[in-house]
Parts: sequence; C-alpha cells; structure tokens
Amino acid sequence: MHRAGSRKRGRTACETCGVPHYLEDLDAGQVFTTPGRTITEADVMSFAAWTNDNNQVHTDAEFARGTRFGQRIVHGMLGASLCLGLIARTGVFEGSAVALLGIDAWRFTAPVFIGDTVTCTVEILSTRRTSSGRTGIVERLVTLRNQRGEVVQQGRMDLMVLTRDAAILEP
Repeated sequence: MHRAGSRKRGRTACETCGVPHYLEDLDAGQVFTTPGRTITEADVMSFAAWTNDNNQVHTDAEFARGTRFGQRIVHGMLGASLCLGLIARTGVFEGSAVALLGIDAWRFTAPVFIGDTVTCTVEILSTRRTSSGRTGIVERLVTLRNQRGEVVQQGRMDLMVLTRDAAILEP
C-alpha cells in the first residue's frame, strides 16, 4: 500500500498531495491514502483525560488482561479522531474544506491496540455542487486500517469544499 497517495483511474501515486483539492479536482473513485501513525499509551491516556472516558478496558492494564481482548484497547472515538488528523496530513483538503458535514454509518469492526500503526484511506463516492455555486458536497468513505491491513473502523465523513473559483475570490 502506498502512502499519502491517490488512485484515480489507474494512477497509483498522488502527484498533487499537499495541494488543496477543490470540488473540480475530485471525482468518484479517487482514493487517497494517509501516512501511518502509531498509537501510544500517552495518546490513550490523554484521550481518556480530556474526554473523561476512563473505562478500565482503556486505562487499566490488569483489568484489560482479563477481558476478551487480553489487553487495553484504544477508544473507538480516538480512532475516528485520528482519521481526521491523518487525512489532514495529506494536505488534500487543507485550504479547500469548509465544513465536516457529519460522521455517518461509522462502524468499529475490530479492536485497535496500543502500539498499532494505523493508516486511513479516503474514497470519493460522489461530488455535487451546492445551490450557491461556491461550494460542493463530497461524499467520502473513510477506512481506518491497522498495520496488518485489517479494517478496524469505517464509515462516511462527508465534507463541504470550496470550488476553485470561490477559493480565488476568498479574501
């Protein structure tokens, strides 16, 4: 699997990663792959602290050893949050994104463990211009995978983006 790349109609590398992609630059079937990120104990404990989700399956190694997972698991929403950060690292939507419209049909399909290295793929499902003509809606399927390529989380994270003309006109 390539890193920080895009597949579009057979292409396997993203010549334009790091450059904002406006509505006109995005097509159904494009796939962007993020760089990886290894999840640390500090990540889990920090997430637990600022969300106040101190469930023992995340924070207590002895307790977690006796669970069906045999070890602590990463908070599900930490994985979903990491998707947003990993996508930002590609630069594909930086400067063109107007708003995250929602997280829909999000599924936690396998546990994520401390020490796992995760990557994210973003598949463009469809695009459409809004009635204003200055923005568009990008329907995206986001998939989080661990270092073994196993899908651990997946769902929709649709986004409103600027059109190229609107970006030029913005102050």
